[in-house]
Amino acid sequence: MFEWMNVTMPIAEQPFNIFILVSIGFAVGVLGGFFGVGGAWVVTPALNIFGFPMAYAIGTDLAHIFGKSIVATAKHRKMGNVDIKLGVWSIIGSVLGVEAGAQVIMLLTGKGLAGPIVRYTYMVMLFGLGFYMLYDYATKDKRAAAKAAAAATGVAAPPKKAWNLPPLMTFPTSGITISFWTVMGVFFFTGFLSGFLGVGGGFIRMPALIYLIGCPTAVAVGTDLFSVLFAGAYGCFTYAVKGAVDIVGAIYMLVGASVGAQIGVTAVKYIRGYGIRLLFAIMIIMAGISVVFKQISAAKTDIWNHLAAWVVMVGALGMCAIIIAGLIRGYRKEQYEKMMGISH
Repeated sequence: MFEWMNVTMPIAEQPFNIFILVSIGFAVGVLGGFFGVGGAWVVTPALNIFGFPMAYAIGTDLAHIFGKSIVATAKHRKMGNVDIKLGVWSIIGSVLGVEAGAQVIMLLTGKGLAGPIVRYTYMVMLFGLGFYMLYDYATKDKRAAAKAAAAATGVAAPPKKAWNLPPLMTFPTSGITISFWTVMGVFFFTGFLSGFLGVGGGFIRMPALIYLIGCPTAVAVGTDLFSVLFAGAYGCFTYAVKGAVDIVGAIYMLVGASVGAQIGVTAVKYIRGYGIRLLFAIMIIMAGISVVFKQISAAKTDIWNHLAAWVVMVGALGMCAIIIAGLIRGYRKEQYEKMMGISH
């Protein structure tokens, strides 16, 4: 299907289908704009599954992340979802981490170990985060009931432990005060993952902003995209210097991503809080399953490789459909409420 759209990527020297590239870009544009992530937890495995060598998949994905994040961040900024002060601090920690991660991946590539090690790391990160967020969603009502009971009886719940090692920093947009070392530690670690896994760092930074730093979900989404923008820019640069960025492939993905990002960002207005967290958890678990199939295919038959491709693409497109449906429902409800308000 769509064989006439097959082209050979000039840098990676890998035949690839333009339709697949644009579809990947569109799907990740929707997911990235909605979840506040670069979407590399879908793109890097997808490119690798469909034939890109791992180093080229990482570098090309980072180029695509950079371009797409410009569009998504600008729209989130208009919606008031970007904490610029927190985002600026993220750049410092992320850039240091990206370079460290890129150096490690090039060392592993030279030894022929990059593919399996990156895939195993993906498995641990994706499944760990996904199941933790599912647990968080499943227990939210119980926590809310406990909080309400404590308020009714006047018995406060035990305070959460916080790392308040000086100096402390205040971020008015997010409404938080937190240790400088916590902020820098989170962003260095996610920057390292960006360089090592070929991600914007968002699939772990967005949960970290919520659970470790304490940002509201919508602000975590927008601020994360701001961070992804700069981490992706530096990651693209350092991989391009190393000759591992196929800019033609990145441009094709950006065509789809530029449209998808607008849809995803707008959907945040209608699907918020725990709804975003639940969908995010499901999506990264599906991405993890695809990576498992890809790793099995390295030692078994091609059927596992095909299963990996189908899981990552069907999962991404299915999640896009859910997000778009939520956007449409929310928009219709908003318009109906406006009409009822006018009639009264």
